[in-house]
Amino acid sequence: MNEMYNMGLNLHSIGAGAILAIIFLNLFILISYNDLKKYKRISSIFLQPLTFTTLGLVIFTGIIMMAAKHLDFTFANIVMIIISIIYIALEVKRVKSLRYLSTTKDHAFNAYKPLARTILQIEFIMVLLIAIWMWVL
Repeated sequence: MNEMYNMGLNLHSIGAGAILAIIFLNLFILISYNDLKKYKRISSIFLQPLTFTTLGLVIFTGIIMMAAKHLDFTFANIVMIIISIIYIALEVKRVKSLRYLSTTKDHAFNAYKPLARTILQIEFIMVLLIAIWMWVL
């Protein structure tokens, strides 16, 4: 049983690292792309499914580990749950604002970039801090 719990912790840790890498990739692609149509296409086909699948992996492994600990809510677990909810809300806000951007207006992508950059930076800082906390403890 202990080996399974340690494997779950390792998968959870790898998932947190993958989320950090995906946020960084999202930020890099946002900064490097200048064409809204291409960005929307790469975002909807590749980045959004990758982001939400990886987030699902982290949340699922967290739920499994909580069940293995007989739903023992510690302060760290509560903070991780709150950060997951905030992350999901921020990501939905970013994706929703991208979906409703008009591809015919030239300045729409330039107006979207600061909002998306701010959201991605907040997500990166949140996940980095909780990951460091998880890796250190």
